[in-house]
Amino acid sequence: MNTIEQFNQYVMPSYGRYDLVMESGTGEAAMSEDGKRYIDFGSGIGTNSLGYCSEEWVDAVCGQARRLQHTSNYYYTKVQADFAKALCETAGYTNMFFGNSGAEANECAIKIARKYSFDKYGKGRHNIITLVNSFHGRTLCTLSATGQDVFHNYFFPFVEGFVNVEANNIDDLRAKLDDTVCAVMFEYIQGEGGVMPLEQGFVDEIFKLCAEKDVLTIADEVQTGVGRTGKFLAGDSFGRKADLTTLAKGLAGGIPIGVCLAGEKCSRVLTAGTHGSTFGGNPICCAGGMAVLNKVNSEGFLDEVAAKGNYIREKLLKCGEVNSVSGMGLMIGIELKTKKAGDVVKAALDKGLLLLTAKTKVRLLPPLTISYEEIDEGLEILTGILNG
Repeated sequence: MNTIEQFNQYVMPSYGRYDLVMESGTGEAAMSEDGKRYIDFGSGIGTNSLGYCSEEWVDAVCGQARRLQHTSNYYYTKVQADFAKALCETAGYTNMFFGNSGAEANECAIKIARKYSFDKYGKGRHNIITLVNSFHGRTLCTLSATGQDVFHNYFFPFVEGFVNVEANNIDDLRAKLDDTVCAVMFEYIQGEGGVMPLEQGFVDEIFKLCAEKDVLTIADEVQTGVGRTGKFLAGDSFGRKADLTTLAKGLAGGIPIGVCLAGEKCSRVLTAGTHGSTFGGNPICCAGGMAVLNKVNSEGFLDEVAAKGNYIREKLLKCGEVNSVSGMGLMIGIELKTKKAGDVVKAALDKGLLLLTAKTKVRLLPPLTISYEEIDEGLEILTGILNG
């Protein structure tokens, strides 16, 4: 029995997988079980932010594993305290809650928003506005928050209290932001929804209306955060800072983490017993996160991320099959003229390039550390397929 057959026998078929068995990775390339090399333009859906097994990251994670792999959150650890301080200072927030995934981080933000409103105004002000075409996770609550009908099936009843507004439709936002709403939750760039950035005017209106009504703003930066867009937070590019921001994916460089960052207004909403996580703030994950922060905060790093993103866009827009390119930094969506994104991804896999899709687009989320040589190597494969 080969690896794929064994895997399929013992693991539930909840993913549509490609016939590729990953064996190892170095830098920005992965190796398959049969020894084939793949340039990675997907980085585990934006999670391997420093590529595969970077020396600083491996040293940090292995060093922590040799000291203390886990302890209950009834106790303190210095690595968690150090990482929390560094992350809050980098992102510009007061404090945070540690979880294990983006969905958990978003659940935490939802709970904080509802408790903030309950503490201040009592019952009846619990609705949360989310955007059509959004994606916030696969737990029952975050799936209910997700503004895509395709996900709203099978698992009835869904969690109540979510109202969808059309992205970039200010009139729709104004009409639905009534006295039953406690928060507006949004992605600055809708990742799974097709790498679609919000318009500046719509973002500005969210913050204006929410400030007037004491409604919280929740920025889901699970995919856009930690330098992915060329700024530490995508909100920095919009000149806005939400009351709550969620991070996950690339934050710990490839091991499970999720955080909900809170500004001063929300920093004391959660009290003992109102929320928790057995593995949240795990010392090994915090050590990996510190290695990522040290790299992302190094001089000129984010400028390089932005420059590499612009370089890729310029190259892609010269390709005749490319209709448009969306996104920011190294979060890129490619709208094609005639070819199907899924077919392009499969063809690229055969030629040694890992890509992603987002709706009808080809999506690129390469490691933030990818070199120009590797970019050129990957783009040569991609444009060859698109021009073929």
